[in-house]
Amino acid sequence: MKIHEFQAKQILAKYNVNVAPGKVVDSADQLAAAFDSLNAPVVAVKSQIHAGGRGKGTVYDGEDPSTAAKVMDGGVKIAKSRDEAVEFGTKMIGNYLNTIQTGGTAKKILRVYLESGTNIQKEFYLSILLDRALSKPIVMVSTEGGMDIEEVAAKTPEKITKVAIESNGLQPWQAREILFSLGVPTETLKQGSQFLMNLWQAYQKEDASMLEINPLVLTADNEMIALDCKFSYDDNAMFRHKDGAELRDLSEEDPLEVEASKYGLNYIKLDGNVGCMVNGAGLAMATMDIVKLAGSEPANFLDVGGNASAETVANGFRIILGDPHVKAIFVNIFGGIVQCDRVANGIVAAAKEVHIEVPLIVRLQGTNAEQAREILANSDIDIIVANTLEDGKNRVQETMAKVG
Repeated sequence: MKIHEFQAKQILAKYNVNVAPGKVVDSADQLAAAFDSLNAPVVAVKSQIHAGGRGKGTVYDGEDPSTAAKVMDGGVKIAKSRDEAVEFGTKMIGNYLNTIQTGGTAKKILRVYLESGTNIQKEFYLSILLDRALSKPIVMVSTEGGMDIEEVAAKTPEKITKVAIESNGLQPWQAREILFSLGVPTETLKQGSQFLMNLWQAYQKEDASMLEINPLVLTADNEMIALDCKFSYDDNAMFRHKDGAELRDLSEEDPLEVEASKYGLNYIKLDGNVGCMVNGAGLAMATMDIVKLAGSEPANFLDVGGNASAETVANGFRIILGDPHVKAIFVNIFGGIVQCDRVANGIVAAAKEVHIEVPLIVRLQGTNAEQAREILANSDIDIIVANTLEDGKNRVQETMAKVG
């Protein structure tokens, strides 16, 4: 679960991580008072959306950048007066920000964060996240702060340092090693080491899946400060963080993904046109590969889990069909825990309830698969039955050739 920058910095402050004073507002009439309350000569006005690249983004007056009018460049602006802060904030709140991470559709700015300006000497990059290859968390840093880390990794990978963290957590000597790799001055080592140790505590105790500070700043006074922060909770640990769950902003999430979560469905919207319904994450990934091999693109990842009942399947169909780009649905179920004939009956009942108006391709394999295929073939629903994965690929390819 992602949270906003201002929320992330509130968490960091709880663990004594050095952050600049700030104030969040959700209406233009609060901007002047917020600027005055910071009592700073320079203030950063930051749009709050769940996407990176805000400073390089563009603010529009509508969601579609291709048709909307441009309001201004940049979703992060430096204000040197109250009037500038009010001007920038007013242009942000209620308008839409498009960045390299918003997927071509601008996100509405519902609030802005005003933050006291920082006298920057040097910018760095830092993140703490799980390295799945190592099965350990790592601290990853770079001297190229403020840049997209993907670009740094592609062009100058030697400027990235990764430190693996063992089960006993980040150690003081590792914190110093990280600072040495960044080339910080000697007088920063004590404060910087404590900064990193506190940051680790925030990551660990809050069950974060990712904590990114970009840029991590060395000030003119040789102190480390988190100038920006992206923070994501591990969804599997949210039961331990009731306060964290209250930080969820549903307006920042895809409506279909929010709807799917109500039914306990694992759904992620993608950009394709073939809806996928599968049981098991591994089979879901393979199914999306099959769709791509068939020359099409998957419209979603949808894992209905082990209980593919009529109700579960019906809810899955509704979620998939909520995407107007879906031109066909491919159901690929392996009957292990749940028997295929039961799944087939559920698919028929769900299809009648939901009234599917796009081609429906179904492959069921496993326990009672033959009975399941008979149920599908003898139903009064127009279902394209596939037997093998290869057959499923061919049925998808043929179907999409017909529907265009």
